[in-house]
Amino acid sequence: MGCSKMKGLTHFVTGIAAASCFPIAIRAGAEGNPLYFILGGIFGLIPDTIDFKWLRFVAKQDCEVSPDPDRPDAGGIASAVADAINSAYVSGKPRTIKLNTVRLGADRWQEYTVRFDVPLQKVRVRYGPVVSTSAEPLAPGPSEEAEAGTVCPLVLDYEADTVINAFDGPTFRMAPRTGGRICPEFLPWHRQWSHSLITWAVAATAVGMCFGWTAGAIAFSAAAAHALVDQLGFMGSSLFYPLARNRTPGLRLAHSGDMIPNFTLVWFSCLLVFWRLHDAAPFTAQLSAVRYFLYAGVLPIALLAVASRRAGQQGR
Repeated sequence: MGCSKMKGLTHFVTGIAAASCFPIAIRAGAEGNPLYFILGGIFGLIPDTIDFKWLRFVAKQDCEVSPDPDRPDAGGIASAVADAINSAYVSGKPRTIKLNTVRLGADRWQEYTVRFDVPLQKVRVRYGPVVSTSAEPLAPGPSEEAEAGTVCPLVLDYEADTVINAFDGPTFRMAPRTGGRICPEFLPWHRQWSHSLITWAVAATAVGMCFGWTAGAIAFSAAAAHALVDQLGFMGSSLFYPLARNRTPGLRLAHSGDMIPNFTLVWFSCLLVFWRLHDAAPFTAQLSAVRYFLYAGVLPIALLAVASRRAGQQGR
């Protein structure tokens, strides 16, 4: 489970686009000085870098599930997850569980899915196919399914289904919420203080004191753009940590790894940077902003979306 290369590129380019909104960055860039753009790109990447290069490795879990590759046991996985939920409910304290992947060979993994059935207060586990590291099906998997009940109602802050296949498995923190409910928080170490606008306001102040207030403003804008882009997805972020520790729900417009939304953000960010640089160069012919973003932005993305949909329909 990790941050895709496309997603990292999206945040990097979005940070550069945020820097381009500052006239001093445009003037410096036009004169051959890219430092403000580099600063924007770096701070666009920093929130996920903190999470995936550090926090994920120091985060603690109360229990760990390592399915046997030779003996499929959906019931054991379901019971372990349900036990973590029940324990959090009884104790009133969060309980964290790590679900490991099942490696069968150099490029073979046993896929399984964990589903939180909110209406019926159950945890359901289903084994899927044997897949490659890129999650391509290689062979049918065992027809193994099981469920385990919980003693309390559930509430979700992410999707009900989590597919577990290659590399590292996910972590869930079973967190007590109001009304006696338990929330299985997906990747509890992700998008917490590292994605808080308050965190980056403090960090930007430090940058501003050291390198100038324009640099601080660019640093904050790039990190804030990262957090706000993440809000388009399903997980959301703790935008106001530590004042509010729960993640603000995302808009659920797209998954973080979806190709078309990521490409669209990268494309329009590049168009914005070009437009800002062009607009600052008086010796060039003036472009119509409406025509520029329509013909160079909306039209190509629409054609790409149509081609992608047709390709998906033909592949079914």
